[in-house]
Amino acid sequence: MTALMTVLGIVVFVVGLLFSIAWHELGHLSTAKLFGIRVPQYMVGFGPTIFSRKKGDTEYGVKAVPFGGYIRMIGMFPPGDDGKIAARSTSPWRSMIEDARSAAYEELQPGDETRMFYTRKPWKRVIVMFAGPFMNLVLAVAIFLGVMMSFGVNTQTTTVGTVQKCVVAASASTDKCPKDAKDSPANAAGLRARDKIVAFNGEPTSDWNSLQQHIRKTVGPATITVERDGVRKDLHAVLIKNQVAKSDGKGGYVEGQYVSAGFLGFTPASGVVKQSFGQSVDRMGNMVQDGIDSLIALPSKVPDLWNAAFGDGERKADSPMGVVGAARVGGEVASLDIPASQRVATMLFLVAGFNLSLFLFNMLPLLPLDGGHIAGAVWESVRRHTARLVRRPDPGPFDVAKMMPVAYVIAGVFICFTLLVLVADVVNPVKIS
Repeated sequence: MTALMTVLGIVVFVVGLLFSIAWHELGHLSTAKLFGIRVPQYMVGFGPTIFSRKKGDTEYGVKAVPFGGYIRMIGMFPPGDDGKIAARSTSPWRSMIEDARSAAYEELQPGDETRMFYTRKPWKRVIVMFAGPFMNLVLAVAIFLGVMMSFGVNTQTTTVGTVQKCVVAASASTDKCPKDAKDSPANAAGLRARDKIVAFNGEPTSDWNSLQQHIRKTVGPATITVERDGVRKDLHAVLIKNQVAKSDGKGGYVEGQYVSAGFLGFTPASGVVKQSFGQSVDRMGNMVQDGIDSLIALPSKVPDLWNAAFGDGERKADSPMGVVGAARVGGEVASLDIPASQRVATMLFLVAGFNLSLFLFNMLPLLPLDGGHIAGAVWESVRRHTARLVRRPDPGPFDVAKMMPVAYVIAGVFICFTLLVLVADVVNPVKIS
């Protein structure tokens, strides 16, 4: 049964992946057609075509390798010095292997002179290229908010999990209390496991983050209102200053860092809690920030990835994952011994996280990514406006094709990194807790 659920989880993730890719390319397709650009192909996947059907000017199809997709737009680049125009693909993988001035000129048909991508105003090209990543962002936000507000998220609560018996530094073992250790303020005050803290010094507490901040700012007497067996009760504790793990400002902790702050002495219980719209938006904002930080930190992850793939290094929990690793995690999630609703919620979170990553990655201002084409259109607009202001001749379209040598180098780096992640995902995968 576990094996069956694992396979089912992988299949569900792959379906979610394919939908995300199709959704991304639909953004490019719809806006390109809106602005009158001819789109000969809309494909989900790479490699041999499994199924296709032509409707109007566009061939719609599915290919054998479900790890990407593309639309082909006429006239992605302006004419070269020879006056020819090469039709280009918005897919980064296709752009890597095609020469900037390829023989795709033959794809042009009579009447295409007014339907080419490069002939559209820069702001329209920005919209077309931004529409793909934006669709991923919309899908990610919709799933994240929907899951958090309907299913809830596993989070630390104001309910007491365990009470620390004595006072020790956060970096010290809590298995045994030293002979000369004092009772923890929580233990001395009579706090018990499963008590729900509803107020601290008369101020209501509804979430762990705010309660943690109250505790850390307090040294001395404090009144803790708890709900125990349906009855509210005031407990009186004398908080002390102690070495505690540094807070990340979101209710969690910064690994390996400690500070001196108010100390009560208990561990909060975790539970699945539905979030309000405001709380969900806050969490979503934190996820975006974490995603940006992770993207910036990618180069620093390479040594650990290499050691995990080819050495005996540990695969860290925050290690980058590829499609194979994410699918594997999807299989693990489906086989977890947790309520079905939470398995569904976790799978949805996984798909949403993939879409958020697609958005952030594609917005990098580098060719062959969508962000590179956006940067080219913006630069063209700046050049033309500047020329108009200083009364110089219009410099014309910015030839993005001239950046292709750099794009090939960047694409090569992406391929090497992708292969490294793939090997690590196969030989030393990220494990979920």
